[in-house]
Amino acid sequence: MTIQEASTALRARKISSVELTKQCLARIDADNPRLNAFITVTAASALKQAEALDREFVEKGPRGPLHGIPIAHKDIVFTKGVRTTSGSKLFAGFVPDRDAEVAKKLTAAGAVMVGKTGLHELAYGITSNNPHFGAVRNPVDPERIPGGSSGGSGTALGTGMCLLATGTDTGGSIRIPASFCGIAGLKPTYGLVSRKGVQPLGFSLDHIGPMAATVRDVAVGFEAMAIKQPELPSGAPIGGWRIGLPENYYFDSCDPEVRAAVERACRKAEDLGARCVPVRVPDVAALNAVARVILMAEASAIYEKHLSRRDQFGADVLSLLDQGLLIRGTDYVQAQRLRKKQTAEFRRVFQQIDFLFTPCTPTAAPKIGQTEVEIGGKVEDVRLATTSLVRAINVLGFPALAMPCGRTSGGLPIGLQIVARPFDDSALLNLGMLLEEAIG
Repeated sequence: MTIQEASTALRARKISSVELTKQCLARIDADNPRLNAFITVTAASALKQAEALDREFVEKGPRGPLHGIPIAHKDIVFTKGVRTTSGSKLFAGFVPDRDAEVAKKLTAAGAVMVGKTGLHELAYGITSNNPHFGAVRNPVDPERIPGGSSGGSGTALGTGMCLLATGTDTGGSIRIPASFCGIAGLKPTYGLVSRKGVQPLGFSLDHIGPMAATVRDVAVGFEAMAIKQPELPSGAPIGGWRIGLPENYYFDSCDPEVRAAVERACRKAEDLGARCVPVRVPDVAALNAVARVILMAEASAIYEKHLSRRDQFGADVLSLLDQGLLIRGTDYVQAQRLRKKQTAEFRRVFQQIDFLFTPCTPTAAPKIGQTEVEIGGKVEDVRLATTSLVRAINVLGFPALAMPCGRTSGGLPIGLQIVARPFDDSALLNLGMLLEEAIG
């Protein structure tokens, strides 16, 4: 059930928030032992909240489309009175005394929190194979990763354990799980959703955004989460919009089935009235290198005071934090200088186009424990390959939408990434909704 369907049923009194919440909790009871999407389930408080919202609905009417809708928060979002582990031993017993701003906004919109979803340790990785809380498993194939770091949110949505979830994205951590789990997710323009009360990883790269089964549901979540009231997607025709299809980089190391799915999506957009144009993008590989330097330095600065407790970290995260300590201050400053230069170059590209279509990930979901992937006869590191098409967009701060655009011959989801100019989030969602209807 989508948010739109659930909201319509609630307004028609065909279902109550309590009944809807019980359905999601039943799904969690059935599937979470196998898939490990949730670290903490808040069944009692969720039902109590749903009862109160049902009474309010009768007495005052709905607050909006999220009134009575079961949601989940990535377990890096502070929730008052509910532990927030960040997927880490360091914070396994941490219980915040306040809600994150994004949690406050969603509660004010009438959403019902059913729990906190699992993630890659400290949100610093793409597998969600957590050494402290166990591996989160892909909802389509449990032997595969759901992506990360927001893997629990992806799996929960892919199985109907909730109807909306928060995610964070520092180097692809909303878009990668969306791609691997066959759902939608938005990395908004940098700063449009408050990061206050969300455990940081990279101060200048962290984004917070909505994840849901459909782009339309993502738009509902974004409306509630955004700092400024966004202009809502209108469903207006897309005639005249220019969609850039990269001639370089994005398809250089990409599974043929993934490339074909993205190209089909571009043709669908043309059927709707858009114009697809070939475009050459700036040096994305260099921008990815800039992103890695910035992230490693910022993450290590955040966790440096904890690094004497080495037994509290998983091996992969500890290695990344150790590497970050080796980055010189001059390297970090130079990376930020290059960031500014390359952002200006990308802005010039968007004078020629309105949107950029790329794959989210070059392959479908790898298997749990898999460290290498073969693409076009070349063996690549899973982490570097998986982030290669999304990481640069965090450096730019541009909004990027991930949405399903097909399946592999083996039935695994393929994700389309659509990038827009800063603060064109609503237009981006509008295009995504129309394309979603066309793809089916």
